[in-house]
Formats: sequence, structure tokens, C-alpha cells
Amino acid sequence: MAIVVVIGGSYLGYQQLSDSGCTGSVKLTVAAAPEIAPAIEQTAQKWIQDGANVNGTCVAVAVTPVNPATMAAAVAGEHKVTLTGLGAAPESVKVPDVWVSDSSTWLLRLKNEAPGFVPTDGKPIATSPVVVAMPQPVAETIGWPNKKLGWKDLLGQLTTSTQMRTGIVEPTRDAAGLSGLLALGQAAGTGAAAQSAKVGAIKALAQSSSALRDDLLQKFPHSADTNDIATSLSAAPLSEEDVVAYNAEKPPVPLVALYLDPSPMPLDYPYAIMPEVDLQKSAAATGLRQQLQTASFKNALAGAGLRSPDGSAGAGFSAPLGAPDASPAVSASAGSKSEGGTAAAGLDSNTINQALGGWAATTLPGRVLAVFDVSGSMLEKVPTAGGADRATVTRGAASGGLALFDDKWAVGVWLFSTDMDGKKPYKEIVPISPLSSSRQKLQNSIAQIKPKANGQTGLYDTLLAAYQNVQNSWQAGKINSVILFTDGEDSKEGITQQALVTKLKAISDPKRPVRVVIVGIGNGVNRQELETIVKPTAAGGVFIAPDPAKIGDIFLEAIASRTGAN
Repeated sequence: MAIVVVIGGSYLGYQQLSDSGCTGSVKLTVAAAPEIAPAIEQTAQKWIQDGANVNGTCVAVAVTPVNPATMAAAVAGEHKVTLTGLGAAPESVKVPDVWVSDSSTWLLRLKNEAPGFVPTDGKPIATSPVVVAMPQPVAETIGWPNKKLGWKDLLGQLTTSTQMRTGIVEPTRDAAGLSGLLALGQAAGTGAAAQSAKVGAIKALAQSSSALRDDLLQKFPHSADTNDIATSLSAAPLSEEDVVAYNAEKPPVPLVALYLDPSPMPLDYPYAIMPEVDLQKSAAATGLRQQLQTASFKNALAGAGLRSPDGSAGAGFSAPLGAPDASPAVSASAGSKSEGGTAAAGLDSNTINQALGGWAATTLPGRVLAVFDVSGSMLEKVPTAGGADRATVTRGAASGGLALFDDKWAVGVWLFSTDMDGKKPYKEIVPISPLSSSRQKLQNSIAQIKPKANGQTGLYDTLLAAYQNVQNSWQAGKINSVILFTDGEDSKEGITQQALVTKLKAISDPKRPVRVVIVGIGNGVNRQELETIVKPTAAGGVFIAPDPAKIGDIFLEAIASRTGAN
């Protein structure tokens, strides 16, 4: 199999094609994260020069550097879904035959939203540890390089220090940022105090966040002047490769890489063959993949500031001061059809969505009407919550969620059962109001989530009224949504399911999308019923908490999944 590489829109190696005696040809498109694309291209060219020819088929390969967030948006669009924090990809960005993103978390996120997205292979071809990058003078003030630091130390700095300005590339758009956010969440632990620490850390990071990695790097000091260092960015979770590339430019203040304990999920550069690729292209992709396991590719990675999947580095690797000789090895991605583990070991899409949900609630502007079931069944005890009833557990989740929402949000509270306001099954407690001025009123309203003895579940009428309420007060540039919590099926005393679905379809307006999310509490809910009534709405979803004690985690997943501002 001969290979020809496309560079700058023109093919190189046509002489090899004509001289090779090929009986056929195929064009393979590869989109790769910008930092690894040159190494892939270099290795492909060497393959040509060595006269590669397999089964008489010549392969032309186009290697294109593409930001992983941009390509993730393109793949999502092809599957008619969206990812948290990502808009639509430019029309010029086409889904390739092979995608080498910088992290398997992109594959996990896509598969969570689009179950039909199952790429093959998925094995990593490189790795880069996620570190905390700091200007060297700042790092020295906290004990570097002699003191071994952990993520708990960084969490403490974020929540208590007024001197350290820590930033992040938006975790919804950057895998290293997501890895750092996950590590901070793990360091915080669980419980009310941990939740408060997480919220404080997210708010601190958001103040100096950037949508693009290059923009964040520009926030580090541009001179060795003391005042410049004091007012510039002090720290950010980035990849080791980012630090290597930054220091290669010989900045006046170099960055050091802090390898904090425990080691966070590294970037793992999975080689993903897209699901739609035919057998001929798949074979060509496998041939290219084999070339990316050679010593020459390992050295090409080293020149790009990257390590091989086993964590070792090739010749010419410029390791940051204090870097380990080898980082933890990575194996196959959990987002693809492949044997083996994953760089995201112990992680799944739920964990990722919980982290992104916290980020979205804290940083994205939105409007939400929270609707709580207070039917009699909410009195049922929850063994895993120390015997507290479902309503008590829900109040705790509501309080935690409210604390998470930034002042850029507006929130309203309704309760529903039957005969809550005359014959209406729902009752408005607080209309949708800005948190900047109504936070305490909303916090106080949570205490009213108390079950109505013998109350039934007027689900359908309530959902329709809530949807219309949000749609009628819809605001551009924000997430407009209804989040409804229920532990049972509709009591069938009002509008029918078919009438509800018909009405929602009729009033749905693409220019004023309202996202509907239903959180099912316990095993008494009917998933099929809930999915049926959510389907006519924009990018909604159903999330079930079989164990009501986990409702807080499920709430965060719901916030993160398919969120979009319109």
C-alpha cells in the first residue's frame, strides 16, 4: 500500500503512484489535534519514501490540523446532537475518515449524546500529562521544586488566596481544562463542605478562563517585572506539551510544570476510525496506524513535546524541569470499539457530565423554572439517606443546585401534585427571578417542598403550563429551560399524554427553544412515559435516580447534557 500525503491542498508523491504499479487508489482524510498533526504528517511522508505498498492499493492521505473542540462540534452535528459549551462547527469543517483528538473524553462525551457514534480502534498514539503550569517565580514562592504539592493544595489556594490568579481553558472546550476540573473535584471530596469548595473553585477559575488555549497562555507574564508577575495569570491546568511549546519560544518568564498528586487523567490522543468509513478506507487507516507505532514516530512526537503511549519519550524530548522520566501509560479509549482500558480509567460519561454540569451552571447565563413534585409518594423513606424522605433529599439537592448557579442565572420555583391552586395541579412559589436580587427568596422557597398527604401527580398539565411559562418569557442568549423533578407517573386526572405531546409539538418554536429536563426520583417513574413527553421539546432529556440519595449528582448530569444557549 503506497501512501501520498496532501500538503497545502496539493498531493505529493504522484510519481510514486505512477511507478508503484498500483491497481487501485483510495483517499484517506485525517484530522488531528494541531500539536500532533505535524508528527503524523512527517511519519506518513517517511512511509512514502520507504516505498510502502500493500496489496497493490495506493492511498492518498490528507492530514489536517483541527482544534478538537471544532471537530467534536462537527461530529456532533453529523449525529444531530450538541455538546455542552460547543456551538455548530463551520460548514467548511468536514468529518474525516480518521480523527486524532487530544483526549478520549471527546469520544466519551459524543457517545453519551449519540449512542450510534462508535468509532473503531481508539487506541492512543501519544500522551501528555496534565500539569499545573506556573510562572517560575510564582512556583518558587509555594515551595517548588523541593515541595511535593497535590491538587488539594491548589484547591486551597483557589478558595482562600487573594494573591493567586488561577485560570483555565473552558473545560467544555478543552480536554486539559476538563482533566484539571475533574482533579479539583476529586480533591474536594463529597458532602456539603466539598460542594461549597467546588463552587468556590469554579468561580475562581472562571474569572480568568479562556475559550482558547492560546488566549489563556497570553495571560501569563510578558516581562520579569514584579508588578507584571503579580497581576498576570499565576497558574492554570495545561498539558505538559503546552509548557514545552511555551518555553520553546524563550519567554522572559518561563513556565514550570507542577506534576500534582494524584496524577490527573492525561491527554491520550486516541486514533479513532469514524463509524461511516468503508472497508477499503478502514484498511488504509489501519496501515497508517501501524506506521504510528514505529520508533521514528516516537521521535517525531518528542520533537512536538509529546510522549509515546507508554509514557516514555523519544530522542530530543525537551522535558520541563522536574518532569518524570516516564509518565503513566495510557491504553485504549472507552469511547471506541477496542479491547483494553482507557486513559479515563475509572471515569465514565456520567462523571464527566457532573463536572461539566457544575461548570455550566456556574459560568453560562440561563433561565430555569424548577418544578418539584410534592405528591404523597414523596414521603417515602430513602434508606441510603439515613431514613430521610424523598422530599427532604430533594430539598437538599435543590439547595445545593441553587448555590451552584451563578448570579447570571434567573430561577423560578413551582410545586405540583393535585389541587395545588384551586383545581390546578401546580402552584407558583417564586416566578423566574434574577438570582442577583432574589437568591434569598428562592432559597427560602425550598423549605416549601413538602409532600401533600394523599396528593396525586398532575404531571402532564404541569409540564405544559411550565413549558408555556418559560416560552412566553423566553430571552435570547440564554439557556431557557424547565427542570422537573418527579417520583411517579401522571395521575391521569387532566390532559392525556397524546394531547400533551400534540400541544408541545404545536407550540414548539425553533426561534424560542425551551429545553425540558425531567429528573425521575426512585423506581416509581416510567422512563418511557417521561421520554415520550420530553421528545417534542428542544434538546431535552430524562435522567433517572434509582437511588434518590444520588439526585444531586443526577441534577448535575442533567445540567450538562445537551445544554445550549440560544
